[in-house]
Amino acid sequence: MLRKLDEELPVPQPAVLTDDAAEILAFARDALRSGSRCALVTLVEIRGGAARSLGAHMAVREDGMFCGFVSGGCVEPAVAAEALEAIRAGCDGMLVLGQGSKFFDIVLPCGGAITLAIHVLRRNDPLEAVLAALAARKRAGLRYDAAAQSLEFINAATEPGWEEGRFFTSYRPATRVVLCGRSIELRTTISLAEAVGYDVVAVEGAAELRPEQLDADSAVAFLHHDLDREMALLEIALASPAFYIGALGSERTHRRRCDELRRRGFPEASIARIKAPIGLFAKARDAGSLALSVLADIAACRAAGR
Repeated sequence: MLRKLDEELPVPQPAVLTDDAAEILAFARDALRSGSRCALVTLVEIRGGAARSLGAHMAVREDGMFCGFVSGGCVEPAVAAEALEAIRAGCDGMLVLGQGSKFFDIVLPCGGAITLAIHVLRRNDPLEAVLAALAARKRAGLRYDAAAQSLEFINAATEPGWEEGRFFTSYRPATRVVLCGRSIELRTTISLAEAVGYDVVAVEGAAELRPEQLDADSAVAFLHHDLDREMALLEIALASPAFYIGALGSERTHRRRCDELRRRGFPEASIARIKAPIGLFAKARDAGSLALSVLADIAACRAAGR
C-alpha cells in the first residue's frame, strides 16, 4: 500500500465529482482564497494504457477534500493521501503508479503506468489567470517547473507534455454549441447539450446570432427544415472559425444547399466545411437519436482537435 497517513492527517474524501479542468482549478483557487493549503496533482507521463489524458488534474485541500481524476477512480483516494503528505511537508513530489512503481499493490486497470506531479500551490495568480482566460473564451496554459517547484500562467495553449524539464498543460474554453432552428429536434438537442455541460446558444434567425459568438471552440448545428430560413445563419457560420458546422437534411437537400451557396459566391473549400447529413450515425429519425448523433459528432471533432 501507499504509506500510511499519520493520525493527525484527514482521511481523503471527494468533494465534487468532476473531471472538468476549469472546475478543478476553481476548487484549488477557492481553497487558497479561503486560506487553506492545497496541492494540484497532474498526470505528466503515461506508459502503456491510461484512463485519463496527459495533463489531467486533481486538486487536494488540506482538510482531505479533493476533486478531479488522474485515473479511473480506483487510485484517487491514495493519490490524495500522498498529496496531503506533500502539503504537510511543503514540498512537491513525483508519484509513479502501475508497472515499475514501488507501490506494487496498486495495479492500474489499463495495465500501464502513470507518473503524477504533486505541486503544493504557493500562489493563486496562475490559477486566477487561467480561469479568467477561460471565462473570456480564450485558450490558456500552465507551465510547471519541477526543479523550481513553480507554476506559471502562459497566455497560449500548447500540447500537454514536457519541454526542457517543464511540463505544459493546455486549457480550452467550454465547447459552445450554437443550435439553429425551432423544431422538436432543436428543443431535444438543447436539453441534451445542457446536460453534457456545453455552453448552449439557441437562435432562430440571423438577427439573433452575432459573429463574435462563434470562435474556434464553437460548433454550429442547423436543425431547420427550411433552407431559406437557415441560409443567412449559414453565411455567418461559414465566415467564422467554428470547428464544426453541420446541417440537417437529406443528401438531395444538401445538394440544393451547396448550389445556393455557390450562387452566393462561396468557394468549394468553405462549402466542404458543412457536415450534411448531420450527425455521427446515419438515419437518426427521432428527436432523441438525432440529438445524440449531433452531439456525438461534435464531441468527436472536438476530441480530434478540429
